[in-house]
Amino acid sequence: MWLKNLTLLYFKNYASAELTFSPTVNAFVGNNGAGKTNLLDAIHYLCLCKSYFNPIDSQQIKIGEELFLVQGNFDKDQKPEQISCGVKRNQKKQFKRNKKEYEKLADHIGLFPVVMISPYDVNLIMEGSEERRRFVDNVISQTDTQYLDLLITYNKHLLNRNTLLKQVAATHKLDVALLEILNEQLINVGNAIFSKRKQFLAEFIPLFNKHYSFISGDAEEVALSYQSQLSEKSFEVLLEESLEKDRVLERTTTGIHKDELLFSIADVPLKKFGSQGQQKSFLIALKLAQYSYLQKFKGYKPLLLLDDIFDKLDSLRVHKLMQMVSHDDFGQIFITDANKERVVNVFNEIKADINLFEVVNGNVAHA
Repeated sequence: MWLKNLTLLYFKNYASAELTFSPTVNAFVGNNGAGKTNLLDAIHYLCLCKSYFNPIDSQQIKIGEELFLVQGNFDKDQKPEQISCGVKRNQKKQFKRNKKEYEKLADHIGLFPVVMISPYDVNLIMEGSEERRRFVDNVISQTDTQYLDLLITYNKHLLNRNTLLKQVAATHKLDVALLEILNEQLINVGNAIFSKRKQFLAEFIPLFNKHYSFISGDAEEVALSYQSQLSEKSFEVLLEESLEKDRVLERTTTGIHKDELLFSIADVPLKKFGSQGQQKSFLIALKLAQYSYLQKFKGYKPLLLLDDIFDKLDSLRVHKLMQMVSHDDFGQIFITDANKERVVNVFNEIKADINLFEVVNGNVAHA
């Protein structure tokens, strides 16, 4: 699978743009703020129906305009596929495949798998557990069509239980029969999600270890582990034991919405003790493992979007990374960098061809 071309209209800082791509490596070079990352985000839109950086669609519309349009033509199994996304202010987003609009955007997720590596990913390390759960959920959703529905259902049941707990706090009366029903609903869906997450991470962690070992040259020992309350006790027991605490706090304090991914280096937290280079290597290995996992389960190669990844990596790790991703194991790649010479030199060293674009203030042309 690869993206043959991309058309933009009033998307972020672009009035309009039309680009034709190589099925291998495509690089966007130019000063910071010129719009390189916006091109990657447009590709992300086509694959996952949303921006990688900002969940509010209307904020992607160019200032002073009323709509944006992003359209791309893919080659998938040697068959043409046209994907388009259009947003008008104060209107529902239109997302179409081969000119036919989707009834549910979830039906598109996973058809055109994509992996983005960006400086923004440092939030996975520095922010709370919700960011790391979202990462896990994003990967599983691209390979399991039922998973997204399970998450939506779980969050609905969780909201219902939390609403009951607030009512109990206000009225000092507990409807035990209703609580049992809500508990059972939460338990059934929560157990299904826990099972899928546990299975995913059992297959994902070895892929992560392999990629980190290669990027770092075995320079340090890191670990990725999955922590869930459901690993210790059944969900039913957890809810029973936490009921008094839940009543005081007026929210459900146990369940898969508390799951965590632990990142460590030499048995200490990566967040506190990892250097910027080590943290970046960890994140890149995490995303390359995501790529390998998606490729394994989809049977074809996802798109790989690399945003400004040369910063904070030493030249050895840059060289190893580019050597890896330009190999046959990877498919179409999109790279951004502020330094044109650096990009050209790296790919000359590893003897790989690149399709180079220069970006200047929302205008893009072949370099």
